[in-house]
Amino acid sequence: MPATAEATHDVVVLGGGSGGYACALRAAELGLSVVLVEKDLLGGTCLHRGCIPTKALLHAAEVADAAREAGRFGVRASLEGIDMPGVRSYREGVVARLHKGLQGLVKARKVEYVEGEGRLDGPGTVVVGDRRLVGRHVVLATGSYARTLPGLEVGGRVMTSDQALGLDEVPSRVVVLGGGVIGVEFASVLRSFGSEVTVVEALPRLVAAEDPASSTALERAFRKRGITVRTGARFAAAQDGPDAVTVRLEDGTELEADLLLVAVGRGPVTDGLGYEEAGVRLERGFVVPDGPCRTGVENLWAVGDIVPGLQLAHRGFAQGIYVAECIAGLDPAPVDEATIPRVTYCDPEVASVGLTEDQAREVHGDAVEAYEYNLGGNGKSQILGTQGFVKLVRVVDGPVVGVHMVGSRMGEQVGEAQLIVGWEAHPDDVSPFVHAHPTQNEALGEAHLALAGKPLHAHN
Repeated sequence: MPATAEATHDVVVLGGGSGGYACALRAAELGLSVVLVEKDLLGGTCLHRGCIPTKALLHAAEVADAAREAGRFGVRASLEGIDMPGVRSYREGVVARLHKGLQGLVKARKVEYVEGEGRLDGPGTVVVGDRRLVGRHVVLATGSYARTLPGLEVGGRVMTSDQALGLDEVPSRVVVLGGGVIGVEFASVLRSFGSEVTVVEALPRLVAAEDPASSTALERAFRKRGITVRTGARFAAAQDGPDAVTVRLEDGTELEADLLLVAVGRGPVTDGLGYEEAGVRLERGFVVPDGPCRTGVENLWAVGDIVPGLQLAHRGFAQGIYVAECIAGLDPAPVDEATIPRVTYCDPEVASVGLTEDQAREVHGDAVEAYEYNLGGNGKSQILGTQGFVKLVRVVDGPVVGVHMVGSRMGEQVGEAQLIVGWEAHPDDVSPFVHAHPTQNEALGEAHLALAGKPLHAHN
């Protein structure tokens, strides 16, 4: 039965993840008629297979470590083991509550929600089954998928993060292929749960998009935790056998494991969805933007992981709001990619905003200075038993252009760091602020005091 065209809506959003639902909710709030199409579950990867469930796992891992190390704090406790069905129940409960709340928001804002796989049929029409949804504007927000490598077939003992969320028991030995955000987060969880973990990364360092000082600190902390780190090691092949999976590297090294977790990044979901036929230019599957969130086709927009750049839920969320406000005739500022905060939620956490020291030198030449404040001088960090630092990168006699932090819970400090970088603050602008004591937030204040030439618990 051919699809039948329906009345024109103001906005049709294809994809119900962070970017898509944020766009739909904001557009509806601004009085526009909105249809939101999602083939899976409202909330997308972030809510159901990414940000939220993995961070729930990381919190369970933190609780396991706290029980295991309770004696350090004079508390008599022990870790009897990890109840994976119990962990799954906890994780699913968190996701279910957030999912229900999001469904309620969509209903309350009178967004029409259409379940099914949508496909673009020309610049202004999305086809879902036998329905043709026509929009004055169409927003593409189809998200991303877990990549694998050529010749590496997912199945059995070879899993991506999607399948690893459903583990029924803790594997004894794990090889994590990929030392980026997803890889190191799962490595951290599995080590806390008791697995013997090896991380294999082809690049020279873990979390290679971060400042080299952050990578060095994370690798040191991982090794201290008993996680084996193999950087500069390229994958060659894997053989899934009845008792183990054998991973072979290009240098001939062979690693045996109960699980090979493939975490080599995420690819854009754009194939076969009619984008190129509608005039959208794709490169390696990504939408080539023609201006902020623009596709080069009139009234056809793109947000989130299909747009080149940081694949972060909060980036897609902000882009969705921006597009909705553009469609409504407002004049919003485009999302500033340079000030988007980044957090890797392993133990220890790695958080940053702005330029790395190397990037700053590429832009500003030798007129760059950096300062590291060690958390050893921070009272709350000592109470928590964490190690790490706050590193500031600034233009000489100018603003702070990058903040890089390593340590437990440092992701909670990145909000102030974003304000500092986003508002181009100088150390003298930040150093007078009074930071509550004892908090880890003081570390940011002390770092700025030091860079302003008046260090207290640090050497100038």
